Amino acid sequence: MTAHSEISETISTAPATRAPAISAGTLHQWLQDGRELALLDIREHGQYGEGHPFFSVHAGYSRLEPEVARLVPRRATRTVLFDDGDANSALAHRAASRLEALGYDDVWVLAGGAPAWERAGHTLFKGVNLPSKTFGEIAEHAFGVPHISARELAERQRAGEPLVLVDGRTLEEHRKMTLPGAIPVPNGELALRWRTLVSDPATPIVVHCAGRTRSIVGAQILRDLGVPNPVLALENGTQGWALAGLELERGSTRTVPPAPEAVQRQAARDDATAAARHAGVPVLTAAEAQAWLDDGTRTTFVFDVRTAGEFAAGGLQGARHAPGGQLLQATDLQVGVRHARILVLDDDGVRAPVVALWLRRLGLDAALVEDGLAADLRVPARAPVPLPPAVAAVDAEALSAWHDDTDAPPAVLDLRPSPAYRAGHARGAVWSIRPRVVADAWAATGGDLQRPVLLIAPDETVARLAALDLREGGWQQLSWARAEVVASAGWAQQATPTSPPDAEAIDFLLFVHDRHDGNLEAARRYLDWELGLIAQCAPEELASFRVSAGAHHSPYGKTHIDS
Repeated sequence: MTAHSEISETISTAPATRAPAISAGTLHQWLQDGRELALLDIREHGQYGEGHPFFSVHAGYSRLEPEVARLVPRRATRTVLFDDGDANSALAHRAASRLEALGYDDVWVLAGGAPAWERAGHTLFKGVNLPSKTFGEIAEHAFGVPHISARELAERQRAGEPLVLVDGRTLEEHRKMTLPGAIPVPNGELALRWRTLVSDPATPIVVHCAGRTRSIVGAQILRDLGVPNPVLALENGTQGWALAGLELERGSTRTVPPAPEAVQRQAARDDATAAARHAGVPVLTAAEAQAWLDDGTRTTFVFDVRTAGEFAAGGLQGARHAPGGQLLQATDLQVGVRHARILVLDDDGVRAPVVALWLRRLGLDAALVEDGLAADLRVPARAPVPLPPAVAAVDAEALSAWHDDTDAPPAVLDLRPSPAYRAGHARGAVWSIRPRVVADAWAATGGDLQRPVLLIAPDETVARLAALDLREGGWQQLSWARAEVVASAGWAQQATPTSPPDAEAIDFLLFVHDRHDGNLEAARRYLDWELGLIAQCAPEELASFRVSAGAHHSPYGKTHIDS
């Protein structure tokens, strides 16, 4: 048991009842029984990324309540929580009590946490977005996706050979760094916009991302659509480009090309419809879709896969925005329930069919709706998750006076991400995070429950959630402020590049964290991780994918092109 766990167990208010526990063997059975299951890792992001079960979804305790409401919207869902198993899974049981207070009535705890899963002979996987990343590797082989090396692409560019280079990531990622001359077209927009990029069917189209997954998926999206051009995935993306000793472009101002005019839009709709039909994507009538939504015994997610601007301009009330490319890249950030159902919607009949096709390949029960967003659907409203009681916000004037009051100085806990704390924080502030906030408050106040505690937080939600635990621990004089308000009040600032130390910075995934910032060794480790995913998977994990759904093989070129 860690020191943090011992202190927390001593001074925090324990749940009135402990959630029932299940063994790793029972969990393995539940994952295969075909019923809905939410398997939630309630550790922080750094801990989750260092090792978790294949089908688990991250819902860190620091933001547990709002995250679970988003990932597991139906409160009768069978839900299993796990942590590191410390103190007899005290954190997981505390999290279970939080969810039960919100009305979740089928909550269990994995006895022994993540280590028990590994002791039972199952793999704990490093990294994030695991199902999508693994499927990208499977798709490359299953569909015979052709690819091109960085050196060969660079030689073609130097020779002035005609080609269209597409960056399939988000516009924000593109602007940070991309391949020279790449045009940003997120994968979810490829089906709609590719015709605006190329007029000659002989011109090759090369799709790149930062690593492997979105290059492979983007290229295969075009091949599924029957694009006549040779289509290639750039091997290893921007990281492979850097590892080949080639310069990346930073600060690109290029933007996503506009949607096509009516004739090309209709052609895009025809291609997308044909691809989805070939892959067996169900198309529901409005009545059938409404029956899904009204079924209180099942979870149905409703995703609007258009761009952020289109979504903001209007859509179906109750639908969630999930740009198609990112939904495929990070499905586990949006869908927290295994065997849930998904309705995929757009307003043009182009993007939703392609996204639904790939979600089904990923093993998800996705369907389209006749008329898309124009269908007369009603998404049942769910009761909002109530936040804990408010915490008094302190303005700069009050902070300035408080700072000068040497008779009653507050204990200061900084709840911002650890990299932000390391870069600069109020002198004397202690970095903390909700799983450890009670222990850190005890240490900072010397056990004096009457001493005021000031929380420096990135937003009010984080402050309220941490304050809930602190109030249960006995502290009542609580307030909060943003870091910039504290700085403007004249509080001295300091940077501590090595504090908190890596072992304590549980919110930050150190695993190849600087692969995009010129660390070539980190890039190599990351690519090796991606390439090694399939070999780590158990047969039932690989069997969750539908790789044969609508496979299409292009007649163009070799599977691999290298110099």
